[in-house]
Amino acid sequence: MSAVVEPSADPVERPFCAWCGAARAEGDHTACERRLATVDPPRHCPVCARRMVVQVDPVGWTARCSRHGESAGTHGFRR
Repeated sequence: MSAVVEPSADPVERPFCAWCGAARAEGDHTACERRLATVDPPRHCPVCARRMVVQVDPVGWTARCSRHGESAGTHGFRR
């Protein structure tokens, strides 16, 4: 079982947008980043752009990539 970690903020380690799955270097991802920071969990792996399995609960979220394991967070959720 993979360890649950907070997603990395380093753009070198995250070449893809976690919301839309497109390359971060291509296009404007301001709206995607706003959604991720306020209300939505990531839907794509920021390392490989694969669609992730996402589980949302009242406290936060977990997202699992078949290649890169699981991450978790509380973005957009009030405690």
